[in-house]
Amino acid sequence: MGRLEGKTALVTGGTSGIGLEASVQLAELGARVVLVGRDAAKTARVVEEVKQRSGSSKVASLLCDFGSQADIRRLAGEIKAQEPRLDILINNAGSVSDRRRVTVDGLEQTFAVNHLGYFLLTQLLVDLLQQSTPARVVNVASIGHRHGDLDFDNLQFERGGYAIMKAYGRSKLANVLFTTELARRLAGKGVTVNCLHPGAVATPIWSRAPWFAQPVLAVAKLFMVTPEEGGARIVYLATSDDVADKSGGYYEKNALVTPRTPLARDAALAHKLWDVSARLVQLT
Repeated sequence: MGRLEGKTALVTGGTSGIGLEASVQLAELGARVVLVGRDAAKTARVVEEVKQRSGSSKVASLLCDFGSQADIRRLAGEIKAQEPRLDILINNAGSVSDRRRVTVDGLEQTFAVNHLGYFLLTQLLVDLLQQSTPARVVNVASIGHRHGDLDFDNLQFERGGYAIMKAYGRSKLANVLFTTELARRLAGKGVTVNCLHPGAVATPIWSRAPWFAQPVLAVAKLFMVTPEEGGARIVYLATSDDVADKSGGYYEKNALVTPRTPLARDAALAHKLWDVSARLVQLT
């Protein structure tokens, strides 16, 4: 992985887990790192931790609640106002919920944060990315996309059927489809877009799983990769020369993998999801 002096990386969900570890590693490589968190006090503490661990002073932060489209728009405005360039965008902020919850925008929380958050922020920053070419977008997806579906007649589970893993799988399938469609639209424009399954990682996100799943998760965590390993896989896609000219791919363990589920390879579905997503975030 090459040095990143003079480059700026934005990491959402950067205050814990793989986002935190990716931030440390990017700072170690010389990038200016802007990590995004929700809680002001925690985010300030993490900035100091990243500085200390990386030995870099080029670490800053911004705040955003990815369950609010207004907040995402504010975040994008702040980034464009203070950052003259954006070389790396890592969409990592995520959420799971043991029951159906809706955001301030009236959307199912998991889909809103995990997919629409990626979609809206990237769309608002795409001009800055194109001004900073060569630039990269890395979307943190999951192997859970294999179990996802996209029922456009019940996309927000407003007609019932909500389950934590069903909602999570749907959002992660959307990540993969968004990656391929965005890569198609940005082809030849100097911005690559890839996504990955960072591995089954022991991170705090699953603390919101239902009580009856906690004993299983406790055992499963014994076999999970560390956040450092998961973060390194994000940084690989964000920095490695091996993937400098590759776009639209889904990666596992730093290897390009063909998604097993036909839904994740459906170009027409990706196009429809794009149109639906644009309406949901009021970009059309």
